[in-house]
Amino acid sequence: MSQAKTLTPQELRRVTDYVATRKHAARNRAMLLMTHLAGMRVGEVAALRVDDVIEANGDVRREIRLDADQTKGSHARVVFVGEKLQKELAKYLALYNPADRSQKLFYTQKRMKSGFDANTLAQHFHHLYRAVGIEGASSHSGRRSFITNLASKGVGVRVLMSLAGHRNISTTQIYIDVNDNQKRAAVELV
Repeated sequence: MSQAKTLTPQELRRVTDYVATRKHAARNRAMLLMTHLAGMRVGEVAALRVDDVIEANGDVRREIRLDADQTKGSHARVVFVGEKLQKELAKYLALYNPADRSQKLFYTQKRMKSGFDANTLAQHFHHLYRAVGIEGASSHSGRRSFITNLASKGVGVRVLMSLAGHRNISTTQIYIDVNDNQKRAAVELV
């Protein structure tokens, strides 16, 4: 089985532009960007509850603490939320802010309280990528793109490993895509 496609910034823009024209645009954009801007797994995104991402005062958290039951491999971890993602989540939560903060963060039309599960969210992402004609993209594309983009900006593999929630560096290295632009930039450093 081949790896999920790493998206270019232009491809991600195509997806977000498409999402903006559809129903549930704020929700879909926020879910998509959780994978691209925080490197979260689709199952982790699906497992989020409102109180996982909102402070008591209503502010979006800078760190999301995932319990072991919310992660692959049952290892609790912290997801760091950058300013871009904080703003995206704040926009979404301005539209969807249920009184019951133990509710799932990302609702579905059929299951408002229980929301997406990992499988339905993976299918949802597959359909989004397919709708804009991006071949080879899947629910894992955001995570791979996140790790590859940080690696191309010089972030060390140990930091990437920690951000991804991996237990081995060799796993993280598999996620890093290499392209011609990175190779050109590398030889210019000599």
